Amino acid sequence: MSTARNIVLFDLFGVIARHQRPGALEEMAARCHVPTDVLTAAYWDCRPPYDAGRQSASEYWTAVSRRLSLSVDADTIEELRLTDIDSWSRVDDRMVAYVQSLRDVAEVALLSNIPSDHADAFLAAQPWLRHLDHVAFSGKIKVAKPDPAAFRHCVVAMRAAPTDFLFVDDREENVRAARATGMNGYVFTGRDELAAAIDTWLPQRQPTRNDTLLETDPA
Repeated sequence: MSTARNIVLFDLFGVIARHQRPGALEEMAARCHVPTDVLTAAYWDCRPPYDAGRQSASEYWTAVSRRLSLSVDADTIEELRLTDIDSWSRVDDRMVAYVQSLRDVAEVALLSNIPSDHADAFLAAQPWLRHLDHVAFSGKIKVAKPDPAAFRHCVVAMRAAPTDFLFVDDREENVRAARATGMNGYVFTGRDELAAAIDTWLPQRQPTRNDTLLETDPA
């Protein structure tokens, strides 16, 4: 049963923040002296434990290096780590302003897949995040989307019911996972479309209603 709260739970990258900076993987591949496609495959294949807080940055880049059959020293690992963090540092200022404005009419929270050291850097660069009602970074809570435990963390941490949440993500698989836990879900395609959907969702909220308004992906 709903607790009659309106909580908009945002993904970060692809919604509020930009996806990885173009050319970043090419830079990292050049530093490792390997083709970009080879580095890219190792970069993503080794990523899940790092995102979920089960590996440090050093352990992650060591795993990538082993996948590439490279011997990489500590200085190179640090260079790669910093390049990686920088590549995920851009935000959409229009979305940042919109998210902040929503706090006048709803609780606003964040659930992002991001390694712990990346999260620290992002918080330092984007202090407005500290003013949200809850911020959950996968590297800090030790679980990443689409694992249901990531969504349950937010429910428990905010002392809410799943039906109180509207989860917004640009990845359909994550939205499906949120819905499976009882949350409402919306696949993000743009700020204007999202604003219209939220403007519709908020007035529809009732204390005893199990919302199904946004259970169909936008066309």
